[in-house]
Amino acid sequence: MDFQLLSVETLGLVLGLLAAGGVAGLLAGLFGIGGGAVLVPVLYQFFVLLGVDESVRMHVAVATSLGIIVPTSLRSFLSHRARGAVDEALLKSWLIPLPLGVALAALVAAHVSGDGLKGIFAVIAMLVGLRMLFNRASWRLGDDIPGFPIRPLCGALIGFLSTLMGIGGGVMNNTFMTLYSRPIHQAVATSAGVGVLISVPGVIGMIWAGWGAPGLPAFSLGYVNLLGVALIIPVTTLAAPLGVRLAHAWPKRRLELAFGIFLMIVAFRFAFSLLG
Repeated sequence: MDFQLLSVETLGLVLGLLAAGGVAGLLAGLFGIGGGAVLVPVLYQFFVLLGVDESVRMHVAVATSLGIIVPTSLRSFLSHRARGAVDEALLKSWLIPLPLGVALAALVAAHVSGDGLKGIFAVIAMLVGLRMLFNRASWRLGDDIPGFPIRPLCGALIGFLSTLMGIGGGVMNNTFMTLYSRPIHQAVATSAGVGVLISVPGVIGMIWAGWGAPGLPAFSLGYVNLLGVALIIPVTTLAAPLGVRLAHAWPKRRLELAFGIFLMIVAFRFAFSLLG
């Protein structure tokens, strides 16, 4: 009987992860994000049910999310690029700053508590969500993206904070580009490329940061759980192009509102878990 219950629970978890992968892939294409804002809380609950040690639970959720984001962001980026919507000049200028921010985040992650990571996730998601919901023309910082030194510094900051959140950088880059008067559709498309530049070095850094850490679940390479990656990646890569089609079909304000509501839900979910 216990074995049957375990089998049912395991099947439920697998189906839940596959469903989360579908949602994450759709959001990756729709908002130019790697799906981490959905994956991190879902994976966290998954590891709670598995009894993963609390000291590494959030770290593993963040790192595994980054692993899943790699192919999702790449698929989304290629789809947006085929439509000519990506600001490739901005991406080229961030080829060094973004990975530098990611590397610094990997160093910090090894010393930050699980609650600390949850707090970072919730605060940033809430601030960006509010900005998208109550967006006004007066909230612009400039008519175009600035050059040196603001641009590389912002790139490094985006890489740093996104890695600690376990996201592909879409949350940060969408905000950055739209504050400098770039269309939301171009921001979404470019954010998919940012996700590639963040997730690849981010996974490597999280493997290094968690190497030999006590309490890691089975099938983990550093903080990256290979089982979660293997279950979700196929679904996210298939769903991402559907989100891309929606992104190019929706009007600007609807895309902003949907993105803002999505972020607020995620922020409140983590804030509630911290209070609990």
